[in-house]
Parts: sequence; C-alpha cells; structure tokens
Amino acid sequence: MLYREAGQFKTSYAKDLAIFPIRQDRWFIALVLIFFGLVVPLIANDYWLKSILIPLLVSSLAAIGLNILTGYAGQLSLGTAGFMAVGAFAAYNFNIRVPELPLIVDFILAGLCAALVGMVFGLPSLRIKGFYLAVATLAAQFFIEWVLTHFGWFTNYSSSGVISAPPMKMFGFAVESAVEKYLLTLGVVLVMALAAKNMVRSSAGRAWMAVRDKDISAEVIGIPLMKTKLTAFGVSSFYCGVAGALWTYCYLGTVEPAAFDLARSFLILFMIIIGGVGSILGSFLGAAFIGLLPIFLNNMAATIGHGTLQADTMANLEHVIFGGLIIFFLIVEPHGLARLWQIAKEKLRLWPFPY
Repeated sequence: MLYREAGQFKTSYAKDLAIFPIRQDRWFIALVLIFFGLVVPLIANDYWLKSILIPLLVSSLAAIGLNILTGYAGQLSLGTAGFMAVGAFAAYNFNIRVPELPLIVDFILAGLCAALVGMVFGLPSLRIKGFYLAVATLAAQFFIEWVLTHFGWFTNYSSSGVISAPPMKMFGFAVESAVEKYLLTLGVVLVMALAAKNMVRSSAGRAWMAVRDKDISAEVIGIPLMKTKLTAFGVSSFYCGVAGALWTYCYLGTVEPAAFDLARSFLILFMIIIGGVGSILGSFLGAAFIGLLPIFLNNMAATIGHGTLQADTMANLEHVIFGGLIIFFLIVEPHGLARLWQIAKEKLRLWPFPY
C-alpha cells in the first residue's frame, strides 16, 4: 500500500520527533498547502473567498486558541468571543492611533492585549475549576462586551458603536482584494497553527497536559500550577485576539461588540468538541464541519423542498443537528473527527490485514 512505513528509517533523534515523521504525511501536507495556497486563489470566486474560506480560517484559529486552553490545559472557558473582541478593538485602536506601526505589528499587539486580559480572567483558575471556572470566564465575556459598549474611546467615539477597519497595508502593499485578504489570513493561520503544534509538544505543552490530567499530581512532581495555568490562558487569548483582528480586517470590515457575543463562544466550543478536543487538526476539522454544514443543509433543502422550506425552519433544523452531533460525539467518539481520521490512518497502514 501507499501508506506504509517500511524502509523509512529515522537516523537521528530530531527526525524521530518530527511533526510528520512519515514521508506520505509530508507529501499530503505539501499537496494541501499547494492546493489552498496556489490553486484555490485561482479557481475560487469572491463569494467563496470572502464569505466561506476566510471565516473558516479565522474560526479555526480561534478554535486552536480554545483547544490550547481546554483541550491541552483542561481549563474550560466560555469567554472566547470576548477575547476575540479585545483583539479586534485593540488592533483597530493601534491602527488609528499609531498609524506608523505595520499592520502585522498591530495584530501582534492586539494578541498581546488579549493575552493580558485573558491572564487576568484566568486568575480564578488557581482556586476553582470545571463548571465554576466556566462561569468565571462567562463573566469575562459579559464584562468585556459591556466595557466595549459603554466606553466610547474603544470605538473612537462612534455614535453607533460600530467600527470600520482602516485600509490594510502589508509591507507597503495595499491588501484590498478578496484573494489578497485570503492569502494574508491563510499565511497568519498557518504560521500560528505550526507554532501551536510545536508548542504543545514542548515542555510547556507537557506541563499543560499534566495539569489537565491531574493538577495535584502535576504540582507534586514540580510543575508550578500558577505559571502553567496563566500561560495557557495567555497563549489561548493571544490566538483568540489575533483571530478577532483578522475577523475585523479580513472578513467583516466593520464590527461591533455584539458581533462577539456568547453565541460565538459556544460555536467555537462546539468546533473543538466535534473536531477533537486536544487536537490542532481537530480545530480545522471542526471549523470546516460547522462552517460548511449550514451551506450543505441549505442546498439540500433547496433541492428536496424546492424552496418551500422557510429560513427560520432551516435555522432551527441546524440547531437540532448541531445538538445531536455534539451528543453523538460525546457518547461515541469524544475525541471527535480528528480521532476518526487517526483511526482511518492506522487501519490504512495495516491494510489489507485486519486487527
């Protein structure tokens, strides 16, 4: 079979610990990157780029941030959208108040602002966990939304509370078209996803997983709980902050605090549940599944119902299917689509011999 390890020898410790140790995996990833980086910009229209692919990539980045906190560090959070809002409004304010800064620096500073806010609201994790921690982060969601609504400085004293992203420039070049915004979003997401993949394999990632599995035992063996938990909150919020900035600049163009409401926090949580808790790949799979499912349902309804199904009926049907899928994955496969993909690869490596 094509997916076999026979003859592939690791001659160094670094090669044995590579992210993709099997040659076929490296080929597959290279083909995927070529397709999304070179082919998609040539064949996709503006609707697919602006309305589907860009929000899917940004949602994947936010899901990676939540997966770092919940999947790897075991700290449940319902304030993801709030941290995205911090990043969105921070990038906007850095852009209009310090226009000399490059756009990529605005994104980094926005992520750092979100990281600081996340670490502040992560302090309760030192004393509480589980459902009580979720309630604490839920308070962060409401507090951030209230602050952005009632303090006009964050929206540059806009009477409507809606901000419009200034024109984007990257290294002196204007980023205006849908293809340019898509490539910018794709580049940022790929770099940060690679960084997250390496991070969870480092000593910090092992400390997160130790705290997730048993925090008391982790503390006994010398892992500092305060540093580990706050680092997880900071890194997670940084990813969510950058995602919020991309959501404002590359997708919507205009944004208000209500755009980052509690429903978006739950949506990102559903992404990692369906895609796979504790998996970087699962963040992409979950975002793609939840993002493409409504489109599939609408097309199927238009084909079967011949346009007789109303929009509110389809919206309710989507909620029912989302809820049913979450229950299904929690019962049948708690590790989500990423685990199913892993099982399929394991079977393929031994095919045609069953096990």
